[in-house]
Amino acid sequence: MKILSWNVNGLRSVARKNEIQKIINSQIYDVILLQETKIEEINKLIETNGYVYYIMHSTVKKGYSGVITFCKETPINVIYGIGHEKYDNEGRVITIELKDYFIVNSYFPNSRRDLSRLDFKKDFNEKILEFLEKLRKRKPVVIGGDFNVAHTDLDIARPKQNDGNAGFTREERAFVDKFIEKGYIDTFRLFNKEGGNYSWWTYLYKSAKANNIGWRIDYFFVSSELKNKVKAAGIIKKQEGSDHAPVFVEVD
Repeated sequence: MKILSWNVNGLRSVARKNEIQKIINSQIYDVILLQETKIEEINKLIETNGYVYYIMHSTVKKGYSGVITFCKETPINVIYGIGHEKYDNEGRVITIELKDYFIVNSYFPNSRRDLSRLDFKKDFNEKILEFLEKLRKRKPVVIGGDFNVAHTDLDIARPKQNDGNAGFTREERAFVDKFIEKGYIDTFRLFNKEGGNYSWWTYLYKSAKANNIGWRIDYFFVSSELKNKVKAAGIIKKQEGSDHAPVFVEVD
């Protein structure tokens, strides 16, 4: 099974550029996870071409957050949110249950430049981990999405300059350590141990992507039961349409 995850930073914009339609039409991926979709319904934006889809959107602020999961097969079950209203109201998580595992589409909060949402994010981190652990008691878990954190110095172009900044605070990075200690595996690192591989480049500086001054903040993790079933994982760096690059994983 091939799974793609992409923070599109506004589905309308990516749809106008025809980039998401190309991915859907290719039929390469069995499941497609989109984050920061910022819409309540697809309407006529996209031809789904045989995929079923499930939407979670923000009910507290229009044009904010949101996730959509596309799937070639109809899931056994769909779970909207993680069971905590203040996070679920922002439309951050959709889970589909398939025969052999759960696939979780996740858009983690941004702690904001002034760190005013750091506590909100820290609590979200703990709540989603509790949610995943409950799922895992039933069957293995694949979680993909924008985690809004660069885990180590290898995952960010300028670690010293960004130390303590949003997305690179000790607290956010420590959660990824805890996540891994709990038995969740960063699939990208199974195949690539090098730095310089990023999935997000700021729009604030036009040269950021050209010069590869980026962050790796988009991930696929699998629970350890699936480690030997992961056949490939990577970043599609050439994909245009968003300030994020899609990431993918292939699970046997």
